[in-house]
Amino acid sequence: MKLRGHSHAAWQRLDDERLLDMRLCDLGLRIEGSPVESQVERLYRDLEARSIKFRPHCWIAEEWFSPDGVPGFAVPFYILHPRLKILQRRFMGEVEGGNAQSLMRILRHEAGHAIDTAYRLRRRKKWRENFGYASTPYPQHYRPRPGSRRYVQHLGNWYAQSHPTEDFAETLAVWLTPRSDWRNRYAGWPAIHKLNYVDELMREIHDEVPVSRARYHVEPLRSARWTLREHYRRMARHYRTDDAERMDRILGRVFTPNRSRRGQATAARRLREDLPIFRRRIARRLGASEYLVQEVVENLIYRCAAHGLLVRDDWRDTRRRVERLIIALVRRAMRNAGPKLAL
Repeated sequence: MKLRGHSHAAWQRLDDERLLDMRLCDLGLRIEGSPVESQVERLYRDLEARSIKFRPHCWIAEEWFSPDGVPGFAVPFYILHPRLKILQRRFMGEVEGGNAQSLMRILRHEAGHAIDTAYRLRRRKKWRENFGYASTPYPQHYRPRPGSRRYVQHLGNWYAQSHPTEDFAETLAVWLTPRSDWRNRYAGWPAIHKLNYVDELMREIHDEVPVSRARYHVEPLRSARWTLREHYRRMARHYRTDDAERMDRILGRVFTPNRSRRGQATAARRLREDLPIFRRRIARRLGASEYLVQEVVENLIYRCAAHGLLVRDDWRDTRRRVERLIIALVRRAMRNAGPKLAL
């Protein structure tokens, strides 16, 4: 696939406030010359090593996604430049695909979706017998079973359990990963039957011409005529609830926007570091999904980053207060069982 050229990014020297006023379409981002280019080529080499001739095309958009009917996938703009990664981490608390290892994991997963679309694999009887029906509605929440051996583990949060198409994409990603040693790693797991099926299926189709060969770019960044500020405001609305202002006041009492000493840690950083502890401990205590706990904490991370909050005093004492808040929010989410919790 021919990737487009990367122009010099003069905006990289702008401070956050001025950068936020840049339109997404004016960033001049290209895959060629970015950190993503070599990883996409690496993905193609992985496919070649498996004798798969199909190459999914990719383009730049606001988020990761592989649209129905298009055998390719979008990569988010923020992974294409270090300056944008900094901004993304400030507002969202993390950068999905922000390093080479996590980027390759996501690329192999998205390639699974693209291959499914290209060959219309989900229509096959054996595909449905192994993974279920792709027409199953995506859940607002899913309650994963961390101990289940019916699913592979590739991306975090036991993502293969969220939907049949994600199960397939995760299984193919494990199969595609060089030196994954999946036969030994998953020996004795029910998931090995899915891996064996994918191995058999890829051998069957590797020489076939894809049924779907559309090269559309869905929602490309070049068409996004809104600013980075508006982009993050939309993300903020996605993460809001009616009592978001009340939650911001609570966070303002737990943390502080004022820097009082050198080396004062940001609230978002501390929450991110302790996320695995919160996730395990609170899920076990409440009998909740670890994924739900993670959603709650990540939403708090976003709000702390958006308001520039810092740890006020001793983190151990603050962490106890934060944990009580997370418990209350998870309990509320479990009672409501409504749409994605957003703060």
